[in-house]
Amino acid sequence: MTALENIQELRNRMNRSIIGQEKLVDRILLVLLADGNMLLEGLPGLAKTRAIKSLAKELDCGLSRIQFTPDLLPSDVTGTEIYQPESTEKFIFQEGPIFSNLILADEINRAPAKVQSALLEAMEERQVSVAGKTYPMEPLFMVMATQNPVEQEGTYPLPEAQMDRFLMHVIIDYPDDASEIAILRLNREEQKSSKPEVTERISPEHVFSARKEIASIKISEAMEKYIVDIISATRYPEKYDEELDRWIDFGASPRGSIALDRASRTHAWMNAKDHVTPDDIRAVVYDCLRHRLILSYEANAERITPKKVLDLVLQKVAVLA
Repeated sequence: MTALENIQELRNRMNRSIIGQEKLVDRILLVLLADGNMLLEGLPGLAKTRAIKSLAKELDCGLSRIQFTPDLLPSDVTGTEIYQPESTEKFIFQEGPIFSNLILADEINRAPAKVQSALLEAMEERQVSVAGKTYPMEPLFMVMATQNPVEQEGTYPLPEAQMDRFLMHVIIDYPDDASEIAILRLNREEQKSSKPEVTERISPEHVFSARKEIASIKISEAMEKYIVDIISATRYPEKYDEELDRWIDFGASPRGSIALDRASRTHAWMNAKDHVTPDDIRAVVYDCLRHRLILSYEANAERITPKKVLDLVLQKVAVLA
């Protein structure tokens, strides 16, 4: 089987376990293949935790779950040095839960900024520094952080610097009625079966092979210009539209351009294409940029969402042939 066929098999297995959330499954796989991190926002019970657990179950890799709470300490995430009087080395580093392949940072906005920032180095530099020593992360590493949009009491909004380090900010909604019925039936079947079905897990090597193929996906100068023009419209909205100028205070950083490039090439590869088209860029632009825009007071007062802003950006930015 080719790398693409293996990833499609992984997608099919996850979709059998997570019904009605095909977009969520696609986005998790896209972020994994693009070697990024994901912020997932959705109401309770929409399979956020189940999705990452399903990926770890089907992929031969480790999973750590960190439940973020207001009393969590940075060392609870990264690990700490333990004093060992009987050892030749008096202090031994005990790894925290961040040292795994897939990290579920559950309700990340419930922890204070000091704990949230403990993730920054691991997410961006793929290493952790403790007591003057640096410890590298695994080659296969992804953080999927979740946050609940409803309960804002006792939460700490993520700082813009940390938001920018997520490749995608994905928002999920309720499944449709037909999917809800299928969920009920799946739940009943799982209750009947005491032993889970055992299948051969997919090797992480297929992920690394896929990443090599994605690196060779072609992107033309016209598509590069389209990406840069979209980012430019968020930074200098007055050049494109008066209403856009009223809505945006600050646009996307260069990380936004990099995210669009990586995500659109991965999207093209997942759809068995060898080059990026405008449709690939438009397919990922909302999830790549919604968390990178800082909207104005007027926009918030009028309840203008990042989606509406990006709708207008895509209307105003032309694709050059």
